[in-house]
Amino acid sequence: MKTKKIKKEITDEQYYNTHGIIADITEEDIDLSLDEELRQDILKGKRKRKLRNISIKIDPLYLQFIKKVATSKGIPYQTLVRLWLTEKIDKELEIA
Repeated sequence: MKTKKIKKEITDEQYYNTHGIIADITEEDIDLSLDEELRQDILKGKRKRKLRNISIKIDPLYLQFIKKVATSKGIPYQTLVRLWLTEKIDKELEIA
């Protein structure tokens, strides 16, 4: 009798709780300067990233492209979309 291996799907929150985000974004060293109180809260686990689920409609061809780009970068496609959104928001904030 053959046995099947079942691949366990993980949520984005589970992924970030175990992997973090910095390594997904860049391989360069990053200098982070935080308020000492905030830094201590983060180190003690008092502050955690909270993500909210949203639904958007997107052209299936765009989604296929996004998934291929994400695969080539070795990151989940939702992470790539969040990264692109963050970059665009930061750019818009600089303009404003």
